[in-house]
Amino acid sequence: MLAVYPDKIIDRIKPMHGVGQPPFAGVDFSRIERWLTPAGIPFSRLHDVGGPFGGNLYVDIPNIFRDFDADPGDPGSYDFAFTDLLIKALVDGGVEPFFRLGVTIENFMQVKAYRIHPPKDYPKWADICAGIVRHYNQGWADGFHYNIRYWEIWNEPENHFDPKQNQMWTGTAEQYYELYDVTAKRLKSLFPDIRVGGYASCGFYALRNPADKRSAYFLTFFDGFLDYVRSHSSPLDFFSWHSYAGIEETAEFAQYARKKLDDAGIRNCETTCNEWNPSHELRGTAHHAALIMGWMLKMQNEPVDSAMFYDARYGLSLYGGLFHPMKDEIYPAYDAFLAFNELYRRGKQLEVICDLPGVYAAAAKGEEDCALVLANTNGETIPFSTQLPGKLLSLRVTDETRRLAEADPARGLPADSIALAVFR
Repeated sequence: MLAVYPDKIIDRIKPMHGVGQPPFAGVDFSRIERWLTPAGIPFSRLHDVGGPFGGNLYVDIPNIFRDFDADPGDPGSYDFAFTDLLIKALVDGGVEPFFRLGVTIENFMQVKAYRIHPPKDYPKWADICAGIVRHYNQGWADGFHYNIRYWEIWNEPENHFDPKQNQMWTGTAEQYYELYDVTAKRLKSLFPDIRVGGYASCGFYALRNPADKRSAYFLTFFDGFLDYVRSHSSPLDFFSWHSYAGIEETAEFAQYARKKLDDAGIRNCETTCNEWNPSHELRGTAHHAALIMGWMLKMQNEPVDSAMFYDARYGLSLYGGLFHPMKDEIYPAYDAFLAFNELYRRGKQLEVICDLPGVYAAAAKGEEDCALVLANTNGETIPFSTQLPGKLLSLRVTDETRRLAEADPARGLPADSIALAVFR
């Protein structure tokens, strides 16, 4: 059964269709407007941008502030050249930057770690971060007034319980907690209207696999972080976390994160799953597209405020799931973001009842019409009948052979498909 109730508005459609690294090559940012803008992408998280070490050009603190011994109060200490180009392209394309303050992952740190050590002076590092915020939000150092809202302090500091194997942070948990506290307090004291958070948790896989020591450490680190934030009154406007698990597992993780925050008394804190990708090895397939669509539809009804797919990179990447790295073409997964945006731009979430196994659904009401989006994650066609309370204006489907092409509802939901119905 699938039923939509147009008179029952139950929520707002949340920005579940954000992305990680935006698609660009070198200093050619044209793909942002060509691909992200039409899909109404609300956020692009700026982590791992530009390749290893941020391409030595983009976003990372050592790329912007190249000499840590320099004066953070001197505009000449900063190199904003390349990051300015990227931020401008995003803003011009209608995509809000979600700015990660930190460094890019160092996958081969076992050979040598370069930038993932704790800063040698936490207050100074916080002042450097403040200079970056001031540049992009207050026009400082020939800067801008973009009013970037979200500023994330570091990424995955608990990547491994052994500092000798941690690709993001060679310090202790307590050292990260202190860095977060010092930086968050500094930024909020100077810029009370921005949203400061972290810590881009690796995730909560130990809920399903408690025997894995590395995953278990993720939970221990989270508990320690919450204790520290609470005892030190550290600002925490949002908590960010990651998941490369399946749809139902990630929903469980979202519930866990929300409950832990609430139990710690941090109830006004947003949560964002700002790295996720179900089965990245399936990229380029209709099945991957259906899983991505199902993930966003499911998470619309879970306790998470936003999400950012990892990732929207253009070029060689194990996780770049939206664009072909060699042909300058979009994968079927891109259609999931187009379809979700049809819900997002209408805004008002309608009540939907769907009890079809492996099928996910959500609907939204706009000023002139309504949209219903479905994801069939099964490997076979699913017959269905739907109670659309109005006239069906269009039904478009993406599957192995079609890309949001007109379809006959009488034929059911094709295997591994996305369906977008518009009705009035």
